[in-house]
Order: sequence, then structure tokens, then C-alpha cells
Amino acid sequence: MSMQNVASDAFMLNAPRRNTLTHIPGDEGWPIIGKTFEVLADPKGHVERNARKFGPVYRSNMFGDVNVVLLGPEANELVLFDQTKLFSSAHGWGRILNLLFPRGLMLLDFEEHRMHRKALSVAFKAGPMKSYLAGLDRGIAARIAQWKQNPGEMLFYPAIKQLTLDLAATSFLGTGIGPEVDAINRAFVDMVAASVAPIRKPLPGTQMARGVKGRQRIVAYFSEQIPLRRARGDGDDLFSHLCRATDDQGALLSTQDIVDHMSFLMMAAHDTLTSSITSFVAQLASHPEWQQRLRDEVASLGLGTGDPMSSEHLEKMKLTEMAFQETLRLMPPVPSLPRRAVRDFTFKGFAIPAGTGVGINPMYTHHMPEIWPDPERFDPMRFTDEAQRGRHRFAWVPFGGGAHMCLGLHFAYMQVKCFARHFLANVEVSFAPGYRPDWQVWPIPKPRDGLKVQLKAV
Repeated sequence: MSMQNVASDAFMLNAPRRNTLTHIPGDEGWPIIGKTFEVLADPKGHVERNARKFGPVYRSNMFGDVNVVLLGPEANELVLFDQTKLFSSAHGWGRILNLLFPRGLMLLDFEEHRMHRKALSVAFKAGPMKSYLAGLDRGIAARIAQWKQNPGEMLFYPAIKQLTLDLAATSFLGTGIGPEVDAINRAFVDMVAASVAPIRKPLPGTQMARGVKGRQRIVAYFSEQIPLRRARGDGDDLFSHLCRATDDQGALLSTQDIVDHMSFLMMAAHDTLTSSITSFVAQLASHPEWQQRLRDEVASLGLGTGDPMSSEHLEKMKLTEMAFQETLRLMPPVPSLPRRAVRDFTFKGFAIPAGTGVGINPMYTHHMPEIWPDPERFDPMRFTDEAQRGRHRFAWVPFGGGAHMCLGLHFAYMQVKCFARHFLANVEVSFAPGYRPDWQVWPIPKPRDGLKVQLKAV
């Protein structure tokens, strides 16, 4: 029997009865709603209060589902590295993403996940990545040139959201997709918004209904395009690479597989990057000394205004990379990660039965003072080679880890460094006196007011 079937069989079981979890300390809150509103109001504070009261293993209730939260780098390693295949990602994320992004890579497990990840990896090899870099470089340069011509106050979050969406469309779909790009972008915006909407059924007039309609539009577009891309046989965009990708037996991926993977990858590349670049710019605005250090690093590359970036330039941007890593420590784009246990297991002396929802919390681990002294302070020097030596390898997990490590990790670094090159070479960013960003941290961090920044041409 395959590991995939083992996992499926395990989930024919019901979630464990509540009395099998009562030995785990915790507070489930109100009936049905549990601690949902408390978590939504202050996710970071909620976890920290529970950790102080109950320790690194506690029981909670979110959206009507009793789950067990495991905290700290050892918990991250157990769940993410998952050597013995104890934890299902599909059944952790499924309640949130199944209706809109079914069978995306994060919603596959074990051997099935391995096979699909291997097929998708061809789109992130050196040749395609070089093509993506050229497209990102052109797109970012053009947009920031527009920002430079219109200095002053700007709402950064909606501006970068549009840019990352446009860049994802170009890198993933190609430059020749024509007028349909606007409809595709709108469909993705609706799908992403619906994935975290409180009303989980597509009732008329709801965000979920708009999201489901958006998915129908996406499915129709990709299904129509796949035979055309295969007939053409070329194209350096991600979609074209997936149309040519094969499984372990050499067979082309099915139309449905490609549709599902493209939908998920575009969502992941767009929404988490929007959050991460916004957090990065907020740190630059708050720390002008670091902004200048990174601007000096960009200047040291010796690139003229129209000169293209190369992988060699990216490798030289070490300080930029460290500043981005510190940004992701302070504000990971996915603050908590859900899984569901396939089999009974034990952690820190607590027996946890099969079927239990299990959560880990990168945000909490990233702010543990015993690992990160003065954890609220922005200090990119935490990521020098020397500073990282001896640190637990699962103490910093903004991209997850193990088999489900973010497939687009290097794409993300590439886009951020390319953005930093053009942004810092053209504008200076700051906050108005007394301004403090107000962040909505969960499910993906974003500034509630759009992040008001001041841009000044340099």
C-alpha cells in the first residue's frame, strides 16, 4: 500500500473525541466559536499568553475545531521535517483552501506530493529562473520609474499588490497573454480574498461566491491554453514549462493537475510576496541607517539605469538578503502552519491521538528571546554566517521546511533583491512623523491602512 493511501485511510477516521485531549492544558473558549475572535484580534499576543500560562504544548479551539498547538524550534522540526510522515498538510490546510485552490502543492501529501513537486521543480531551474529575472527586472524598473515621477505620500500596500500581481502574470503566464490578463488578475484577487473570508459557503453576494466564480474563470482559461502551449512547444514562462513537464513515468501532467498547480502557485507567489515586500519597505522606512547601507550596496553593483541584473549581481546583495531575512523573522508571511496527525504521537510527554489538528507558530518561534535577544529589534546582523552558527535550524522558518519547504524560495529572494535594486537606486522611503503602521497579522500580514509612506526621488 502506498504512503498516499495510508494517509487517505487514516483520514476516514473521525477527529478524536474531546475527552482524549483533556490531559493537554489549554482553554477552548466559547462553544463553537472557541478562541477564534481572540486569535483574529491579536494572534501574536494570544499565542504568547497561552505559552506563558500553559507551556509549549496547549489545547485550543479555532473555527469550531479543537487543536493542539506545539511551540518552539523542536516542534517546528517535528512537524515540518516529519521524517516518519506523521502529519498531513492536505488535511491541515484543506478547510481553508480546498474550495478555491484544490490539490495545490501544499494540499498534497507524502509520495503524491513528492512526485508533483519533482515535476513542478523544472519550472524553477536555472534556465527558467534566468528568464524570470529578466522579466522581473523590466517590470519593476518601469513601475518604480513611475513612482519616482510622482513623489510624496503613497499607499504602498495596494501599489505593491498590483505590481506583484502583474509580475506573477508575466513570469508565470508569459508576456503575450493579451487583454485577458486583467480578467485573470481580478479572478485571482477574488480567489485570494475568499480563501480567508469568514463565510465559508459560496452564498449569493458573498466574497466566497466571487472567489468560486473567479476559480471557474481561471480553470476555463488554463484549460483552453494548455493544448495551445503544448502545440507551440516553447515559452520560458512557468505555465509553458508546466505544460511540458512530465511525471516519474514520463507522462505529461494532466490538464487538471496543471490548472490546480498554476492556480496555487500564482496565489502563493502573489500574496506572500506582497506581504513580505510591504514588511521589508516598512522596516526600511523605520530604519533610515539600514536603508542607506542597502542603498550603498546597490550602488556598489555598478549598474547603470538601464543595465540588466544577473545572478552574479543577486549574489553580491548579501546585506539586502540579511535585511530581508530579519524582516521575515519579525513578520513571517505565514505566521502559523496547520497540519493534522495521521497517527498517534507523543511530544514533550503529551500523547496526542491520530486525527488531531496540530498547529505550529513561526511567529512565536521568531520572537523567542532565548533564541533572538531583544526580539522586537530590527537587526539584520542576526543573519551573518557567524551569528547563525549554532542556532537551531528550525528557529527561523518563514518558508516552512522539510518536504513542504516553499518551492518558490529562490524566486522570492530574486524578486525582492531585484525590487530593492530599483527601489533604493531611485527613491528614499520614510514615514511621516508620529506615524506607526497598524498590522493585521493573520492569516497573511498586511497593513490595515495600506501603509502610508513618503517617497522622495534620489
